[in-house]
Amino acid sequence: QVQLVESGGGLVQPGGSLRLSCAASGSFVSIAAMGWYRQAPGKQRELVADITSGGTTTYADSVKGRFTIARDSAVNQVYLQMNSLKPEDTAVYYCNARFVGIRNAYWGRGTQVTVSA
Repeated sequence: QVQLVESGGGLVQPGGSLRLSCAASGSFVSIAAMGWYRQAPGKQRELVADITSGGTTTYADSVKGRFTIARDSAVNQVYLQMNSLKPEDTAVYYCNARFVGIRNAYWGRGTQVTVSA
């Protein structure tokens, strides 16, 4: 069994910063890729950022230049540094992970990020 646990969400003013963390634990050989998705009320879940085991990153256009994804393979964690936050970044942020030899992707339970004055 695999578990993903997110932390770091909260309430921040526009222009502020937050750092999300996600830790993977359980039975797996290695991580193929990890990423962050978000879902705002009434909207579909969307990719925010993704990073492969080789270090290749992908970002949604809406967060390029403001968000940075990074990973620490030694401790099976992924991070999302979010700067210059906007009200439209308000959403539940979910950690996603794909593992070598495991067909299904895994999801965390989500962490709320609220950007409001």
